[in-house]
Amino acid sequence: MIWLSKRRYILFMLLPTLLVYLAYIILPVIVSFCYSLTEYSGIGAAIFVGLHNYASLLGDSLFWKSLKNTFIVLLVAFVLLLPGAFLLALLLNVKIKGGNAVKAMNFAPSIVAPILVGLIWVFILDPQMGLINVILKKIGVDQLALQWIGGTKLTPYSVGVVFTWQMIGFLATIFLAGLKMIPRDVYESSSIDGASKLQQLFRITVPMLGETIKINVVLIITGVFKIFETVLLLTNGGPNHLSEVMVTYMYNVTFTSGEYGYGMAIATVTFLLTMVFSLVYMGLSKKNIEE
Repeated sequence: MIWLSKRRYILFMLLPTLLVYLAYIILPVIVSFCYSLTEYSGIGAAIFVGLHNYASLLGDSLFWKSLKNTFIVLLVAFVLLLPGAFLLALLLNVKIKGGNAVKAMNFAPSIVAPILVGLIWVFILDPQMGLINVILKKIGVDQLALQWIGGTKLTPYSVGVVFTWQMIGFLATIFLAGLKMIPRDVYESSSIDGASKLQQLFRITVPMLGETIKINVVLIITGVFKIFETVLLLTNGGPNHLSEVMVTYMYNVTFTSGEYGYGMAIATVTFLLTMVFSLVYMGLSKKNIEE
């Protein structure tokens, strides 16, 4: 197996994966950017218009609304999902009877198709027939029965909660893998020195999970910016596009309105924002580690 240590053989083994990555990831991004510079309806020839579509975005109130909603979902995900997944991983790291079954149940929402997730939560959050409002009305607290989805204010927050429910098991599993990698000797040594459980948590566990936290943050950012099926099932962007996120707005502009060039401009901006947020966070976290 000495041949595996040679660079040219490693590159040869990676070549099929690289070709698939180029064909299905890089090439579509380039094609999307090219179409974003055109006026194209999907039929006939594309007319080159330069940066006109990007200039139009600046005055598009619905685009800014979809961007705002996306950031609200991102904020909710950071507030609930990251600490929630970490705490869940700490609980799963405790050896209990039936622990493997609990871990499997915890991971289950992550393998449910997003379109089914949206369908499930429609029956929970719907203002008229949703489980939450039905229960609240049954116990006599009608004033708490709010318009969780389909309204003008609460929908992006509800989407953030649904996204948290779907992803928490997956991120907790990554955190759990990171916890398993921390040597037990470190905890034993700190116990001898008199460190409390809380001190061990903040002085040992959290710092040693730095790379794991970085991975989960990037997964949250990329996951939020590509939310689509959940919003489509919950509200379809309504009412009047006020609950759109960036991907659903791009979908409606492209495939409902037939403005392919403008839709690809939205897709390109979404891609760039995802890259910028991920790279900035990774750069800042690397700088903090080095300091």
